Amino acid sequence: MKIGFASDHRGLKLKEELIDYFKDSYEIIDYGTNSEESTDYPDYAFKLGESVVNNDVDFGVAICGSGIGISIACNKVKGIRCAKVSNSEEAKYTRNDNDSNIVAFGEKTTIEEAIEIVKTFINTPFSNLEKHSRRINKITMYEEGKYER
Repeated sequence: MKIGFASDHRGLKLKEELIDYFKDSYEIIDYGTNSEESTDYPDYAFKLGESVVNNDVDFGVAICGSGIGISIACNKVKGIRCAKVSNSEEAKYTRNDNDSNIVAFGEKTTIEEAIEIVKTFINTPFSNLEKHSRRINKITMYEEGKYER
């Protein structure tokens, strides 16, 4: 399994800790940033999102100061369903119910909680329940300009 990681300067430390933790278990691709110099999270969110959509990685992990900005930017990539989560329970629900392909959180997430979030996210399968598939299909149709109310 391949996991892509992306962060801005505020998420850099946590991203590096997570990569160090997961590097022996998964193939890791780091989409940046790799500097503490101030940077713009959309630059890295778009790289990560495009890589998920192109199947270069199986899942993405995105980190910025709050997790909100980078999640919004990831969701601008057609085909991405990124969820900003605060704990592993939310990571479970976003995979199970929404088939999310990127998880986002903020820099103040502890490394222990971040590890649990990522583990839960990548190990929770999509439920494939009809109601969830129907809802995701509506999102996809809207992205393609084909959604009819």
